[in-house]
Amino acid sequence: MPHSSISGSVSSPKVDVVIDMGNPLLNLTVDGFLKIGAVAATRALAEDTYHIVRKGSVSSSDFEKTLKKTFKEGAYWGAIAGVYVGTEYGVQRIRGTRDWKNATFGGAVTGALVSAASNEKADKIVIGAITGAAIATAAEFINGWSF
Repeated sequence: MPHSSISGSVSSPKVDVVIDMGNPLLNLTVDGFLKIGAVAATRALAEDTYHIVRKGSVSSSDFEKTLKKTFKEGAYWGAIAGVYVGTEYGVQRIRGTRDWKNATFGGAVTGALVSAASNEKADKIVIGAITGAAIATAAEFINGWSF
């Protein structure tokens, strides 16, 4: 009986932004800020473009609102990514090992800071830390899988 097989791989695009700040921690933090900030800005731009097209007309007010939202979302999510990447790298350097625990700590710190910056109460800050840790840990485990 004939036997056939199909093989392949799934990989994500690799985008490198080279900005040398003279320090690996700063380099990674700025890189995370720029990459995730660009993704968030693009998402905000696509969302507003969809709403404008659906409305059927565009005004200078719509354009200005979209531009502000795009930059605001990019800066917000870029800052969150910068905090996460910087924290994870800092923990890695302190511990001397690269594993899921660094991601867990980085996610917890980032989640807590985002909640605290949003003027949340202590319970919400703890929940933000738990959620950040869980998401970061899950992402680390998923990135470790090979297909």
